Amino acid sequence: MTTLATQVSIAEALTTVIPDGLPFRFTAYDGSSAGPEDSQIHMHLATERGLSYILTAPGDLGMVRAYVMGDLEITGVHPGNPYELMRLILDSFHFQRPSAAEALRIVRSLGWSHLKPPPPPPQEHLPKWRRTFEGLRHSKARDKSAIHHHYDVSNTFYEWVLGPSMTYTCAVYPTPDATLEEAQYEKYDLVARKLDLKPGMRLLDVGCGWGGMVRHAAREYGVQALGVTLSAAQAEWAAQAIKREGLEDRAEVRYLDYRDVPERDFDVISSIGLTEHIGVRNYPSYFGFLLDRLKPGGRLLNHCITRPDNHFRHTGAFIDRYIFPDGELIGSGRIIAEAQDAGFEVRHEENLREHYALTLAAWNDNLVAHWDEAVAEVGAATAKIWGLYLAASRAGFEHNTIQLHQVLAVKPDARGNSHFPLRPTWGS
Repeated sequence: MTTLATQVSIAEALTTVIPDGLPFRFTAYDGSSAGPEDSQIHMHLATERGLSYILTAPGDLGMVRAYVMGDLEITGVHPGNPYELMRLILDSFHFQRPSAAEALRIVRSLGWSHLKPPPPPPQEHLPKWRRTFEGLRHSKARDKSAIHHHYDVSNTFYEWVLGPSMTYTCAVYPTPDATLEEAQYEKYDLVARKLDLKPGMRLLDVGCGWGGMVRHAAREYGVQALGVTLSAAQAEWAAQAIKREGLEDRAEVRYLDYRDVPERDFDVISSIGLTEHIGVRNYPSYFGFLLDRLKPGGRLLNHCITRPDNHFRHTGAFIDRYIFPDGELIGSGRIIAEAQDAGFEVRHEENLREHYALTLAAWNDNLVAHWDEAVAEVGAATAKIWGLYLAASRAGFEHNTIQLHQVLAVKPDARGNSHFPLRPTWGS
């Protein structure tokens, strides 16, 4: 056990809880330092407020608060793409909780005054207990609030980050050197081929974002496509895009909760990036609703981020407070089981996690390329949050701490016929 002197510096306190050492250079306002002096990446704790953030919210939340507010300064990586720092942390950053005696000694030395939490950054969402005033978890009102927090940042900002496709879901790269736009086209077309779209079919796309799948299906396959989203900003942008492409007779996007869609007897349903938001406990009603809206023989393509196992655990504080409030992830096995229990027959499944790492790298590159405009549009703090989030997510997919699965299912008819070919017809 590490023994601390009566007085410890900030760097000494940090190395106590990171016994394997820091993979980057760290300095603090008290003049202390740790980590390799020749490291390209340098993290500097500049203020006492930053120390208070870290001590009052141990783990990623306190560090993010200090970083967002400018109290924790990072050099050696671009704020729009701090991927190398995220990779180092995942590879070499091993936190060890101090004993009660060590924790007491650290706090006593650094000052009890630092245990008074500073106000959190304005970009931070309410803690979970405070969200109960917005409604029960995953109620319609609370889900609308959570979606507004994340997706109604700025359509202009999203255009810079996501590129012309305005697609905020994993792309499918036909080749490693494909462009982001080519890969997003391939993703939509892969979904279309898996659903076996034909002219005149009726498609429901739940959680449709800016209408990318709706427009692709209507434009490329002659499908009657309806998309629904809980983001008013997305619905407005999608309506303009539909009009611009001359697809008003075949495509529609509504500002609507998927649970309020009145139409039935759709030939196919796509759900691309919605399942993460609905809550694991709501899977039975979610899949039940989608089954009820399909014709017998109709197909469902469910595309979502998952964990590499099926053990439920809460999302980290950074993601919950800054990115996806109330978001929940579970393994593909649970998703498949819930779809089957609802009455679907699962016909195909694949993991595309490497593709999401490539997608996130491209989004980070876009953010760097438009950094000055992004800061002018949404502010430096929000832009930094997005750079951090995208880079950390990329590292997570590369390290297999998160995955991306597509599950193709069908609603059998009364005789159990799935109207499915003997072999898949959509290709790779």
